[in-house]
Amino acid sequence: MSEIRNIILDLGGVLMNISFADTEKAFEKIGLKNFHNYFSQYKATPLFEDLETGKVTETEFIHNFRNETGLKARDHEIVQAWNAMLHDFPPERIEWLRNLEGRYRVFLFSNTNIIHHEEFQLKFHANYPGKAFDRHFEKAYYSHVIGMRKPYVESYHALLADAGIDAHDSVFIDDTLTNVEGARAAGLQGIFLEPGKTVLDLPL
Repeated sequence: MSEIRNIILDLGGVLMNISFADTEKAFEKIGLKNFHNYFSQYKATPLFEDLETGKVTETEFIHNFRNETGLKARDHEIVQAWNAMLHDFPPERIEWLRNLEGRYRVFLFSNTNIIHHEEFQLKFHANYPGKAFDRHFEKAYYSHVIGMRKPYVESYHALLADAGIDAHDSVFIDDTLTNVEGARAAGLQGIFLEPGKTVLDLPL
């Protein structure tokens, strides 16, 4: 691996604990038994791609979700089920993140959406009162804000151009292999955070 000057981090599964299974179970409880056919760690239907690239509002997404799935649940039940995957920010990972400051230029690149963004910011503030999550990064790139998502190669190119950094001395860290492969295709160095591993295991 070449000398690293810039680190680009994923959010869920890297800095924040998440569980796709918990959201699937939550949707099953309110009447949708095949949620994984619509969204998982490795798949997003156009309905969810539109949500994660900011092409639809929360209200439009819920309306489209009902139409596509036939689910009769209320708005708040759908939101709660969708947010069920979002867990906690382990303090040791936040401390690890803070220790990168001054040694690297640090960025965040997350496939997320307007619903999750609000929820995980609230969770972070609850655990770290008075602290702003985004302050840990030179810039946080959220898919629903920039209109692009991983693993599409053009999303990494856009990030590199906006940040003014070179791919060859930048590393992208993610717990989803296809996202790492997309980063490598864009010329970045990539680290796949395998199941059971955390950022604390990385030689950075």
